Amino acid sequence: MLKKTSTELQYPVLQLYINGEWVGAQARKIEPVISPLTEEKIGDLPHATQADLEAAVVSARAAFQSWSDMSALERGAILRRAADLIRERADTIAGIMTLEQGKTRKEARMEVLASAETFDWYAEEGRRTYGRVVPGRTPQQRITVMHQPVGVCVAFTPWNFPSITPARKMAGALAAGCTLVIKLAEETPATGLELVRALHDAGLPPGAINAVFGVPAEVSSYLLSHQDVAKFSFTGSTVVGKLLAQQAAKDLKRATMELGGHAPVIVCEDADIDQAVAMLVAGKFRNAGQVCIAPTRFYIHRDVYDEFTEKFVQRVQALRLGDGLDEQVDVGPLANPRRVKAMEELIQDAVEHGATIACGGKRGQTPGFFWQPTVLENVPDSARIMNEEPFGPVALLRKVDSVDEAIEHANRLPYGLASYAFTRDSLTRSKLSRGIQAGMLGINSLHISMPEAPFGGIKESGLGSECGIEGLLAYCNVKLVSED
Repeated sequence: MLKKTSTELQYPVLQLYINGEWVGAQARKIEPVISPLTEEKIGDLPHATQADLEAAVVSARAAFQSWSDMSALERGAILRRAADLIRERADTIAGIMTLEQGKTRKEARMEVLASAETFDWYAEEGRRTYGRVVPGRTPQQRITVMHQPVGVCVAFTPWNFPSITPARKMAGALAAGCTLVIKLAEETPATGLELVRALHDAGLPPGAINAVFGVPAEVSSYLLSHQDVAKFSFTGSTVVGKLLAQQAAKDLKRATMELGGHAPVIVCEDADIDQAVAMLVAGKFRNAGQVCIAPTRFYIHRDVYDEFTEKFVQRVQALRLGDGLDEQVDVGPLANPRRVKAMEELIQDAVEHGATIACGGKRGQTPGFFWQPTVLENVPDSARIMNEEPFGPVALLRKVDSVDEAIEHANRLPYGLASYAFTRDSLTRSKLSRGIQAGMLGINSLHISMPEAPFGGIKESGLGSECGIEGLLAYCNVKLVSED
């Protein structure tokens, strides 16, 4: 069991994982891992050499045939064993995540358990990659549609959710019968490696998964140009996603991408204000706001604006900022100094454009990358923060006069990942469901992420989905077999 303070937590030795073997730092470039809690180095991360990257792809290619030939039942058994091991180690993995990423330990533990559930779900859904039989045009003709694994896949994951995001990519690829080379985030490497360790200990064959690190642009360029790679999956910014898609397009490699968001929230005049406030404060400030689906742009009906704002600000001011290993803390630090700088610049720009700070708006008082939970009112569309994803603990509040006006504001940006609304009227729900341009809409709920349902965006927020049957079939080719 891990101890309660970050200074007493033991951080694991970091390694690459290639062809079933743990590879150390010998003769490799080393990158320091910095804890956002203390701003001090906690680990040394080895970068993969070009030879390492080649070995990873070659081993994945060599393992593909035997892994894809294995029955879905056998593959699922390994994934379920890995899920069980992740649950057994949940407290340890959660502590590691808090130390390297900053989120509270209770949030980290929930994420780890959700990762185990993702492995379990894909283990079962892998047995249901059904094809179909199409009626032939003659009595002798037999037409079959088959789903087959695409081959070697590569994946690139971010630092904000270092467990659940890799889990979706690992479990989806492996359940479909693909093999995988995954580049985990260099800022939060140990959490993802613990998932790899669980797969290793569960009996995953060598080469079926490989984990590497390095300079992101160099690693992605090498992997995406490799002739043996059939598909990539990426979670990160829209800018980087577009660059990766351009590289992959040269060889028409398949892609699944979950990109940037700027989630709108619509609070209608008939909303349950207490329910909305409780849910939205929890959703906005979890992981210090560093959540791609975090509610961010709040469009609140004029008739309930004052009540909502008063209750929302009071609840935000009561949030406790500090070391996430302390069970009494509600909000941990930002993950890196880049996010602190972004908060400073975006909030200053918003104020210069006429926004007012209802609470927060400053850096924390202790060492670490802390930022006070912040609420801004009357933020105009001309402010950068209303157009650029803030990815931090800041909520942007605006008055609106109608649902139609709110929908227009919600759809203004090129993003279309998550969106939320609060209303008790059935006709308004229908209008919101039809009118909001987003891959996911939560009405009176922020629960839009679960293994059994597709997770993804539209417009510049992504391409395709993870989870659900859609996430599994994204790793499959469709083949028609016509027999006479």
